[in-house]
Amino acid sequence: MKCNVGSTEGKIRIILGAVILLLGVVFKSWWGLIGIAPIITGSIGWCPVSVILGINTCKGKDDA
Repeated sequence: MKCNVGSTEGKIRIILGAVILLLGVVFKSWWGLIGIAPIITGSIGWCPVSVILGINTCKGKDDA
């Protein structure tokens, strides 16, 4: 899998995913589990939706 999520975008995804999970806990809703997806994609640096849309925010070999 080639990197298509840059380091800044990855950090943003992880933070937003954590916020979504926290809101799910606060409101006692299973919808908070959706926050797992951005945490995983931000952590591994690859997103299948970005591949489909042709989006790549990786700057190069340093971000891989």
